Amino acid sequence: MKRALRRERDTVVVLCGGRSAERLVSMVSAQCVVSSLDSRRFRVRLIHLGVDGSWMEVRPRNLLAEEPASLHSSPAAARRVRAGGKRLDPWSLLTSLREKDCVFPVLHGPMGEDGTLQGMLELARVPYVGCGVLGSAAGMDKEATKRIADQAGLPQVPWAVARTAQEASVAARRLGYPVFIKPARMGSSVGVVKVQDPSGIAAALREALRYDDKALVEKGIPAREIETAVLGDPWAEAGDRYALKASIVAEIEPNAEFYDYRAKYLDPDGARVLIPAPVPPPVAERVRALALSAFRALDLYGLARVDFFIHKRTGAVYFNEPNTLPGFTPISMYPRLWRESGVPTGRLVEILIALAHRRARTRRRLRVEGPNSGPPRP
Repeated sequence: MKRALRRERDTVVVLCGGRSAERLVSMVSAQCVVSSLDSRRFRVRLIHLGVDGSWMEVRPRNLLAEEPASLHSSPAAARRVRAGGKRLDPWSLLTSLREKDCVFPVLHGPMGEDGTLQGMLELARVPYVGCGVLGSAAGMDKEATKRIADQAGLPQVPWAVARTAQEASVAARRLGYPVFIKPARMGSSVGVVKVQDPSGIAAALREALRYDDKALVEKGIPAREIETAVLGDPWAEAGDRYALKASIVAEIEPNAEFYDYRAKYLDPDGARVLIPAPVPPPVAERVRALALSAFRALDLYGLARVDFFIHKRTGAVYFNEPNTLPGFTPISMYPRLWRESGVPTGRLVEILIALAHRRARTRRRLRVEGPNSGPPRP
């Protein structure tokens, strides 16, 4: 009897690190993705992107040997992961991949989820997880997000953009205190400051401009923080297995004044998470419906966590922002919401990879010649 041939495993290239202030969070997210991939089906190549722009292949077991808390807070832990790594040429790596392989970018913040990397992946014509160039750029830039959401008719709290202390002061007076000042293109609550009166404007703007060259000024309201997770192909037909859907809704109750970086990642008691959120079913359904509308309006694809506010007194629901490459840490809301909705993280990762290939097949069918140059290439 002939021995059954062993199925060749597909390669998943997991990218982590990066050039943003969220690079340590990225390492923990990558740890979760790597551990969730079925080693019988997938061969993992773990690539660390350095602050200097270098790409280095590292051993997945080095990443898995580190404690998540160490990766969150210690650059030394990240250096241990890279120990013995092999420096690579990014373009050679990407163009060597087969159609059946996939890139899973687990990069948070600028230079990872803002469309820059996605443009490179498009040029290399490789399947990749997550939103495309436009959706990534629009979802990362809070001003672009707000403007598109306004045009789509999504309810939002009042906001403005500022690059100088004078602009921020004028905006805060118009919006009314308190206000939040935050970098326009950053995530994980990095650089966010709540300002109660005019005396705090200058310092808050300086903090925001440490991470970006423009800031968002947003009116503070007495709000409940609500989140849902979106998964799928936004243009799939109803009934398609990959049709767009939203998870159950969660509420975040921070133990600080707001849900800051420390509460999200460093303090195990930084917030209480309520899943499902204690809101009436019609409110939860409205949140999910608005999340799907925002996903489509912003040209997102594959995945996003979509955040909302519910006014504590009026009950009004406001769209806040999407996160187009949400955290995949053990406590991150995106995988947690899907686990609570009946999709284990291993299965979630497989769905995201399948969606990446689905989009890649569609894009390969597009013509690259002019209209009179014959039939499209197969």
